[in-house]
Amino acid sequence: MYIYKQLYYLSVTGHLDVLATRGAPLRRRKLSLLFNLPSISFLSFTLSLPAECFPGSDLKIAGIDFLKSQNCRLHHTDAYNISNLVVRRGQAFQLQLTFSRDLQAADKLSLRFSIGENPMRSRGTLMSLNPRREDDLSRWQISIIKSSGKECLLTVTSSPTAPVGKYTLNVKTGTNTYKPENGEVYLLFNPWCEDDAVFLADEAQRKEYVLNDTGYIYVGSADSIYNRPWNFGQFEEFVLDACMYLLDKSKLKLSNRRDPLFVSRAMSALVNANDDNGVLLGNWSGNYSNGTSPMDWIGSVSILQNYYKTKQPVLYGQCWVFAGVLTTVMRCLGIPSRCVSNFNSAHDTEENLRVDIYLNELGEKLNGISLDSVWNFHVWNDVWMKRTDLPAGFDGWQAIDSTPQEQSQGIFQCGPCPLKAIREGDVYLPFDSKFVYAEVNADKVYWVVKKVGSKDKYIRIGTETQGIGVNISTKAVGQDEREDITQQYKFPEGSKEERKSMQKASSFISPSGIVPRARFASTLPMGHEDLKPMVQQETVSKSGLQLEITSKDALYPGNPFELAITVKTSTPGSWTINLASSCQLQSYTGKVEASLGHVKETVKLEGKSEVQVPLKIAADTYMKTLASVEDEVLILITALAEVQGTDDKLTKEMTMSFEYPPITVQMPETAKLNKEFTCAFIFKNKLNVPLDNCKLLVEGLGIFKMSTFDQGDVKPGRIIKSEIICTPTRLGEKKIVAKLTSNQIKGISTEKAITIVQ
Repeated sequence: MYIYKQLYYLSVTGHLDVLATRGAPLRRRKLSLLFNLPSISFLSFTLSLPAECFPGSDLKIAGIDFLKSQNCRLHHTDAYNISNLVVRRGQAFQLQLTFSRDLQAADKLSLRFSIGENPMRSRGTLMSLNPRREDDLSRWQISIIKSSGKECLLTVTSSPTAPVGKYTLNVKTGTNTYKPENGEVYLLFNPWCEDDAVFLADEAQRKEYVLNDTGYIYVGSADSIYNRPWNFGQFEEFVLDACMYLLDKSKLKLSNRRDPLFVSRAMSALVNANDDNGVLLGNWSGNYSNGTSPMDWIGSVSILQNYYKTKQPVLYGQCWVFAGVLTTVMRCLGIPSRCVSNFNSAHDTEENLRVDIYLNELGEKLNGISLDSVWNFHVWNDVWMKRTDLPAGFDGWQAIDSTPQEQSQGIFQCGPCPLKAIREGDVYLPFDSKFVYAEVNADKVYWVVKKVGSKDKYIRIGTETQGIGVNISTKAVGQDEREDITQQYKFPEGSKEERKSMQKASSFISPSGIVPRARFASTLPMGHEDLKPMVQQETVSKSGLQLEITSKDALYPGNPFELAITVKTSTPGSWTINLASSCQLQSYTGKVEASLGHVKETVKLEGKSEVQVPLKIAADTYMKTLASVEDEVLILITALAEVQGTDDKLTKEMTMSFEYPPITVQMPETAKLNKEFTCAFIFKNKLNVPLDNCKLLVEGLGIFKMSTFDQGDVKPGRIIKSEIICTPTRLGEKKIVAKLTSNQIKGISTEKAITIVQ
C-alpha cells in the first residue's frame, strides 16, 4: 500500500518540505534535494512512498471473527440458540482480528471487556487487555498465538471469579476504537473450571445438572410417586437473554455477580413475582381463568420467553413450575442444578418443628384450623457450589426454593442452605436452614375435635415422628429413573446420628421449651453433647393396636373405590375398638376439596387377631368434584381407632393418586437433521366416563415449538390422533413431551426419545 504526499520546492532554501497531512496534525519534514529541479520560485508535485516510511500511520481493525463454532464447542455452549459468543469464565477462548495493514511491533493494541453501566478497572468491571504487557490486574489474560500479515489470532482467558453477564467488547488501536457487530460476549459460570466456585468434578453430573435440557419432576404422594416430564430448555431462543435480564433486574452489585451464592439467592426471589414483578405469579386458588393453569405447563421455555417479551409476570405457577423454571435459569447461567421433590413436606409457620393436624370424629381432616400444613409433595432445587462464606465442610449441594411460602430478609426467597447443615442440625447457618430443616423433619401431631356442649374439645391422639420428609427424590444422573436422596438430607430415622442432629437443631428452633420428637426430648441444657439426653418414654400400647389401609384395585376416574381398613391387635385380652375412617379428595397442598364418604364401626378382637372393615365410594360421589376442581387432586384415606378402657389411640393415613390410560407416541427412532418426519400422538379413552374439553399439549426441544391441539369431548372408547410435522435443528438424542388435560383429568403425561443424525 502506498501513501500519496504533496511535496513543495522552495528555491530559496534549496530543500523539499514534505507536508505530511494524513490523519495526524500537520508536520513538516526536510529532505535534502537529491535530484535536479528547475530554478523556479515554487513547484508542486506528487510523490508515492510506502506506508512503512510513516510509522505514525493509523492501524485500524477491519473485522473480528469470534470463532463461535470452535469456542462454543470447547466451552460446552454450542447448544445456545443465540448469535453472540457464549463462553464460560476461567477458560480460554480465541479471537481472530483482521487489520487494515500489517501489524507492527510499535502498534498499540488493546481489547476492552466491560460490564455494567459504569465500568471501572478498580472494580473488576473494565478489563483493558494488551497482549504485549503484563496480565491485567483483574486476573484476565490475553496473548497472541499467531500473527501473520494483517491477521492476528489471540487467546483470551477470563478470571474464574469474574462477574457473570453480558460483556461489551471494544478493540482499541492507537486513537481508533472498533465496536464489532454482535460484540456482546456472554460470560457464564464454569463447572468445568477447578478455580470456579461451581466446579463439579464428575463429567456425568455436569452433563445431567448443567447440559441436560429435559428431565422429570416427581409428584404424587409418598405412597404413589410418579414422574412429570419437564422441558427445561435452557438453550432455547431468548432464554439466555431472559436470564441476563433477571440478573440486571436483581440489582445485585457486580461484585456479588461473581458468587453463585448471591446469584442463586437472587434468582430464587425473581422466579416468583411476589416482591419484584418476577417471572411467575403463584396461584393455588383453583381459579385460573385469566391465565394458564399450572397443570398446563410442560416446560419452562414458553414461560421465560413470554416473560422476556412482556417484562410482566406469567400466570400461573405452583411449586413444580417454580422449581422447573429455576432449574432452567440456574443451568442456563452455568450453576449445576436439580429439581428435588420432598414427600409429606411440612410447612412449619411457627418454627417449632411441629405440624398440627385436626380431625373430626369421623376421621375427616379439617381445613383452616392450623396455619401449618403438610403438602403431599413440595418441589424445590439443589444447586452445587463452594460456600466460601461458611466454615469448611459445607460445600456441595445447597437447597434453594422459589415457591413463595415464607419471607426471608423481608422478601420471598429461600436459600442457599447447605444440605450438610440440614442433615447435621446446624440450622444456625445461612440461609433459611431452619425452614428447610422443618420441611423434612417436623412431627405430625394429630388432634380429634369433639363437640362438648357448644364448645370444641381438642384431644391429642398421637404424634407421628417419621412421616415427614420421606422419599426425597430427583432424577438420576444419566438415567430416566428416580433417585432417592433422602440420606443426603437426613440420617436414618432413629439412628444415633439422627438423634444428635435433632437435639442440636431443636436447641436453635424450639421456642418456649417446646421440644419435638417426644422420645428424644431432653431436660438437660443444650450444647452438652457428651451428656446422654433423658428420653421420654412413648406410651406403651396395651393392645398392640395396628391399622392398615389397602385398595383392592387401581383407582381409575369413573370407577368406584373399594378400600379396606384392617384393624389388628397383638397382645392377649379382649379388645373393643371404636373405628372411624374417611375418604376425601385433597389438593397436593393438603387442602381438602371434598369429603366422599366414611365408615364408623365398633369391632371386637381377641388376642392376636385382625378384622377388615370395607370402605366403598361410588363414582358418582366424586366425579362432579373432579370436573369442578381446576387442580389435580389425590385421594386421602384416614383411619382413627381408640381401644375402649385403655389409652390406646392410633391414626393412620394414606394418600393415593388416580391412574390414567396412556398416551402413545408414534415416530421413527432416528431422523436426519433438517429433514421432515411425522410424529403422531394417540389416546384411547379407556375410562367409563367422557372426558370434556380435552387439550393435547406437545413440545420437542430442537424439533418443534410447543403446540396445542383442542380435541373437544372424548367419549368412553373413542380414539383421538394428532399429528405434527417435525424438522429437527439439533443433533443428538432429543425428547418429545406430550400432556393431555380435560375437565376430569388434569394431566396425563408421556415422553419419547428420538436420535437426530446427520
